Amino acid sequence: MTYQHRELQSGGWQNLSLMEQLANIGSEVGRTAKWHIKNPSYSEAGFNRALELFCLTLRDRRWKGRLKEIARARELFVDAYFGGKEYHSSLEGMEKYFYPFAFAARRGR
Repeated sequence: MTYQHRELQSGGWQNLSLMEQLANIGSEVGRTAKWHIKNPSYSEAGFNRALELFCLTLRDRRWKGRLKEIARARELFVDAYFGGKEYHSSLEGMEKYFYPFAFAARRGR
């Protein structure tokens, strides 16, 4: 796999709190949703970056007790990207899920 976030993959991701990690994932989810209809290639790039960040978060040993929740969010995001056929999820719904993490990360919690 070629990482888009090389500095994060090489250890920087583990310096972020869970709130910051989820806020960064949410940022890519937002980009994916924004471009989904307007420019599918941009949307696909955001989708791949979000998956990369999900993988980095799932590998972070600090969140051992939260892996089920993080993996479920990833599963719903993938479902939303491909039309919500399995769980009726939507990219807009995923944006709403991640918005509080961005807000909290900005406030320094």
